[in-house]
Amino acid sequence: MVLRHYFDKELEVLHTDLIKMASLVEESIENTIIALKKHDIALAKKIYFNDDAIDEYERKIEKTCLNLIARQQPLAKDLRTIGTALKIITDLERIADQSSDIAEIILSMAKEKYIKPLIDLPKMAECAKSMVVRAIDAYIRQDEDLAREVCKADDEVDNLFVKIKLELISVMKNDPVAIDQVINLVQIAKYLERMGDHATNIAEWVVFNVTGEHEHLSPHLLDQDFIPGITDADEDK
Repeated sequence: MVLRHYFDKELEVLHTDLIKMASLVEESIENTIIALKKHDIALAKKIYFNDDAIDEYERKIEKTCLNLIARQQPLAKDLRTIGTALKIITDLERIADQSSDIAEIILSMAKEKYIKPLIDLPKMAECAKSMVVRAIDAYIRQDEDLAREVCKADDEVDNLFVKIKLELISVMKNDPVAIDQVINLVQIAKYLERMGDHATNIAEWVVFNVTGEHEHLSPHLLDQDFIPGITDADEDK
């Protein structure tokens, strides 16, 4: 019983640290949206340099998980919980990387005016943020239904990505001088699309932790009319 008590306390610390990491990731996404909308260079710098704090949480949580596995040799639900945490922190860290990458692009455009008002890009960013926030909420509450809703929402992010990409290609055709910024804005949209993918991954791991079954729940994987390649993910870091 004493060993179980200490194990439960360590699991509680693990859960708390993961929530703290997730909170920093949510803040990073929110700041990214503001920096994008307002072309806020100072905020973009803050996002870029604050990524280290999130990386440190990932290392800390990973170490905790591995120590728990080595020392406690957990089985069944306990092992599933620890494995889920290991998977989720990887996706959280990559979401933070994508915020940092977007911030770096914003910094590269510091002396430029946007070639067109940003409408769909901030909308896409809000959708991706909502997915991440709800995926984290599903983890905290261990809510399978909410996790499945998050996965369904990925279609909206993917559709906005396609729309933005086509609009920017049209801009580039009409104004070849804008090509560099078009590439930058398409890349930002791509990073946002990846955030949606990682939120879907987190939600899938929540479902796994609750049910013991790991399902691929991204809607486009189940849609026979989906055209492979239109939103294929760039290689993860």
